[in-house]
Amino acid sequence: MTRPAQSTPTSATGGMAMELLLLGYLLSYLPSIMLTRYLATTSIVALGRPLTGLELLPGSLILNLVMTYAFIWLSGWHRQANRLAIGRWSVPFPRRATFLSGLATSLVLFTVPLSLTFKGVSIPFIQLIMRGDILILAPLVDVLFGRRVRWWSWLALAMVAFALVITLTDRGGLRLPPLAVLTVVLYTLGYFLRLVVMTRVGKTGDPQTVRAYFVEEKIIALPMSLVALAAISTLGLGGQADELARGFIGIWRLGVIWPLVGMGVTLTAVSILSILILLDPRENSYCVPLERAASLIAGVVAALLLAWIWGMPVPRPAELAGAAILIAAIALLSLAPRLSVRAAHGVMPARAMASPDKDH
Repeated sequence: MTRPAQSTPTSATGGMAMELLLLGYLLSYLPSIMLTRYLATTSIVALGRPLTGLELLPGSLILNLVMTYAFIWLSGWHRQANRLAIGRWSVPFPRRATFLSGLATSLVLFTVPLSLTFKGVSIPFIQLIMRGDILILAPLVDVLFGRRVRWWSWLALAMVAFALVITLTDRGGLRLPPLAVLTVVLYTLGYFLRLVVMTRVGKTGDPQTVRAYFVEEKIIALPMSLVALAAISTLGLGGQADELARGFIGIWRLGVIWPLVGMGVTLTAVSILSILILLDPRENSYCVPLERAASLIAGVVAALLLAWIWGMPVPRPAELAGAAILIAAIALLSLAPRLSVRAAHGVMPARAMASPDKDH
């Protein structure tokens, strides 16, 4: 194998402000949620009913795979990746660390659809639990790697956790069947391994490292997630095998290709922006709450738009209160580092926001 040439570390985002990344992430996530909700609530003529979440997932993941691979090729990011020589050909191939990250990410993508199969457990409820676990992991990974966690990251982390507690308490606490608990554990394990690998080899502040990481992770994660879904449809795991099988085969004949394409495009954009946010060289306790908060805010804004446009239920007061706390957390994480640097130096150095917060 050959390694990509190293470039001088600058900023993982190529100079793009974190606020712009978060805005792009939120604006990409919004239509993804709304398109999914549209297909899940609008009756399909061929079926006489809306599509289920499990019927939607295989098609959207297949299109996500195709579009991600197209982006990797057209953007030239594949040139930054580690490569494997096969005869005359040289193809992108993950290193050991990014291969592990790809497997961990496929575990995340595998457990998310499985979480939708549990009767008596609402989809928002299980998603909130799974997102909340990641907020606990962020500082643990930072401490594990000896990375300094700033006070504003701890405070924002507490604010996001409080917002989740408000919403979860409003929904009746943590009552889950055993298989749902196992799903949450596997999802958390997958995300933990991904954060560990990111922190070890990805959070360097080098744009080339970010591109290589994205390519090497995705060429493993996306195919493996589809293999996992196919295994569920074959084995009947979760009692929803027919729905998953229809999602692989029958959905292409139901006249919903364009909304599915829209889902694929937005999911691809979300995955690109997410890696730029999470691989920012600052601590995980800074990056992860920002990414999680933006996704939850997108969900609440999408619910408000759906209520306004299609007359769907308005978010509960606790969900709106949680969203307000998350907005405050994003504002804190955006302003506190800048104010801290100004207080210490009088002016903010050009590279202050791009250097890793790590104690040596």
